[in-house]
Amino acid sequence: MAHISLDSQNSLPGIPLSVLSVPMENKYKCQQCLQVLRKPVQAQCGHRFCVHCFKLLTSAGPKPCEACRQEEIYEEPMSILNSNEAFPDNAAGREIASLPARCLNQSCSWTGSIKEYEAQHEGRCEYERVQCEACQASILLKDKDRHNERECEARTLNCKYCKVTFNFKDIKAHDEICLKFPLQCKDCGKKKIPREKFNDHIKSCVKSKSACPFSEVGCKTVIENGKLSDHEHSSTMEHLRLLLPMVLTMTHPRSEALGSGELQEDSGLGLYRAPEEGDGAAATAQPVDLEKKVIALENIVCVLNREVERSSLTLEAFAHQHRLDQEKIENLSNRVRQLERTVTMRDLQLSETEQLVRELQNCTYDGIFVWKITDFSRRRQEAVAGRTPAMFSPAFYSSKYGYKMCLRLYLNGDGTGRGTHLSLFFVVMKGKCDALLKWPFSQKVTLMLLDQNNREHIIDAFRPDISSTSFQRPISEMNIASGCPLFCPLAKLAGKSPYLRDDTIFIKAIVDLTGL
Repeated sequence: MAHISLDSQNSLPGIPLSVLSVPMENKYKCQQCLQVLRKPVQAQCGHRFCVHCFKLLTSAGPKPCEACRQEEIYEEPMSILNSNEAFPDNAAGREIASLPARCLNQSCSWTGSIKEYEAQHEGRCEYERVQCEACQASILLKDKDRHNERECEARTLNCKYCKVTFNFKDIKAHDEICLKFPLQCKDCGKKKIPREKFNDHIKSCVKSKSACPFSEVGCKTVIENGKLSDHEHSSTMEHLRLLLPMVLTMTHPRSEALGSGELQEDSGLGLYRAPEEGDGAAATAQPVDLEKKVIALENIVCVLNREVERSSLTLEAFAHQHRLDQEKIENLSNRVRQLERTVTMRDLQLSETEQLVRELQNCTYDGIFVWKITDFSRRRQEAVAGRTPAMFSPAFYSSKYGYKMCLRLYLNGDGTGRGTHLSLFFVVMKGKCDALLKWPFSQKVTLMLLDQNNREHIIDAFRPDISSTSFQRPISEMNIASGCPLFCPLAKLAGKSPYLRDDTIFIKAIVDLTGL
């Protein structure tokens, strides 16, 4: 009999009976856990067990089969459970795998077979309740990640300021002592000041207020740090008046000690010379009093000298900063002017590029060109008013490297046709390959106003006068226009004209390429 392998470390007890969608037959029940067999094995007595349950039963050695005793069929040695005498019951396993199953978890609608339940759904159902390892709370499997990251009271966090690790419940206590926690100065409004540097900021903050250094002698002003120097400079006389009573108080005991002796003022400082004769104790105290007065006055002078020196340094620093700011402003102004020039050049280049694109879109290279003119009424009004008497067509060519030409149209006529006719002219333009062409230009030119009913076009043609400057090799961008001042009477464009439809006319030019 084959020996059963019981080495699986991940084996589980039987599948709960309620997983089955149909009543369970007794042959599919584990005799130990009384659940649906999982990986069934059959003992030599014929009873079936889950591999997990059988392993537990025989872990301490061979053991009598309790199912045989209950059924009163116990018989040794057949009823002794022994791992060496059991074998995997694959037939039963296949039958169990095909049984219909459903999920036990509330709100889950999964159904399938026992095989699919074990392989795909068991332990993976998002509605299965699991226990949080940290806080021991019961949660749905689908909520586990969110719980661990946002809700668990025992979750571990890293302080985003100092990177120290602590439990979520201690976050407020940590924020109170975190040296990197950002604070805001209530005086200047500056934010994100680390707690470890906050005291230094308070001392240097120009908006932070503190008592005047002369508060000990009576100055009650509370001033911003940044304005302390201004206060000391503007209140120098007031501070001296506050110091005077202290100095006089120091001299008063000595004046009493002089008794009836002669009193003399010394340079208006309130210091008195000792009497030539007097009490011995008073005479002994005189040098001590004088030394205290000198020390006090020296301290006052030192304070005033420091204030003068600090004011001078501050003024110099302001002047230096002003020069730097002026230089920076000048540099920025130059930069702005340079950028403005660059933008102007870019706009010009863009305009030229757009013009070139428009020309290329309408350009032809076979000597035939059709010119579509829209908004005829508006354009003619502008011509009558003299705002735009003439308009040029896009350029066209006799070939890829041939003559460059265009048309010039006067919608209110020109010369002998002014006010009565459309005047249409042919213009030879300066091209890139003119040096390779035959000059003067001598090709026949045909000009047409197209009947949009395709019946009777208005046609005029001419051969160039080779002696005219209009057909010589161009020196400037274009030669003088030459053509038909009486090309078409304006009366033919009135009313329901076949030449004017939807406020649009079409003009066609044909250059005879014979001989090129």
